[in-house]
Order: sequence, then C-alpha cells, then structure tokens
Amino acid sequence: MSSEHDQHEDSKRPPSRMEMSRRQFLTYTLGGATAYMAAGAVLPMIRFAVDPILQHKGEGTSVKVAEISKITTEPQEFTFELQQQDGWYLSNASLVAWIRKDEQGKIYALSPICKHLGCTVGWNSDKNYPDEYHCPCHGAHYDKEGKNLAVAPKPLDEYVVKEEQGWVYLGEIVPNTRVN
Repeated sequence: MSSEHDQHEDSKRPPSRMEMSRRQFLTYTLGGATAYMAAGAVLPMIRFAVDPILQHKGEGTSVKVAEISKITTEPQEFTFELQQQDGWYLSNASLVAWIRKDEQGKIYALSPICKHLGCTVGWNSDKNYPDEYHCPCHGAHYDKEGKNLAVAPKPLDEYVVKEEQGWVYLGEIVPNTRVN
C-alpha cells in the first residue's frame, strides 16, 4: 500500500520545472548590465587604436618651393610653408631646405636638422670647415651631400623632390640615400 500512497502524493504536486532562483536572476541581470557598461567603455578604446590602420592614406602632399632655374650646384637655403592639421587646429609651419644640383644635374634637397641633437645646420657657416654644413651647437659637420663627417651619428635626411613645370616641389623627409 505504500507504493499506492506515494503515487497519490506525487499526483498532488504540480509538475516540476526548472525555475530560476532570485539569486540567479540577480546574478544574470547584474552580470549582463556590467558587461554592457564594460563594452561601452572598451569599444571606443579599441576603435581609437584600430582607426589609424583603417584610414586611407593618400599620397603625401608636395609643396612648391623654388624655380628650377634658380637652383645651382652650390647649396641654397629655401624657406617654405606647410599647412598642417593638429587635431582641430590648422596652422602653417615654416620649414627650411638646402637645395642644390649634383654634377649630373639632378636636384636634391637636404633637411637642415642635425642628426646629433636636432640643431639647425648652416652652409659655410664656420671658417674652419669651408664648403660643409656645420652645426653650431656641438660642432657636427657634413659634406655637400649630407654625409656626416664628425660628431653626428647619421647623415642629414633629405626631402622627396619632384620637378614639375619649371618648379621644385618638396615632399616628405626620408633618410639620406645619397651617401653610405
């Protein structure tokens, strides 16, 4: 009879189903809200880190600097302005280049920034080193093609040069390829 009694008790209970306890409900709700807020904080950081990779890089802009007819085999200092965007601030940067023709008539331009500590070099500015670029800060000097002769660890950088319609255009600064 006991088995009959057990069956009778089981029939009085409602059918069992998996129910969520209050503790589980709060755990899932708080976990989901925390994950949502964390994603809201982390996704902008990931976008900030990845955005430069996704940006389309156009060709570098070149700036009209000097007439080709004015370029000689003697280095000449030319000043030019470059428009630059820094965040929301648009400004004009004043830059300098030493431009000359080599023996084959090819035009090239050197950056005036010394590779030792970043001072500005000048052409024939020291009597002890004629026909050389000289840095007044620490005595570094370079030959006509920008090769480092003393103090500086590397040669002067050069600009990418384009010649169009009788004008010299300068582009980005690259490591010097003229000297070894």
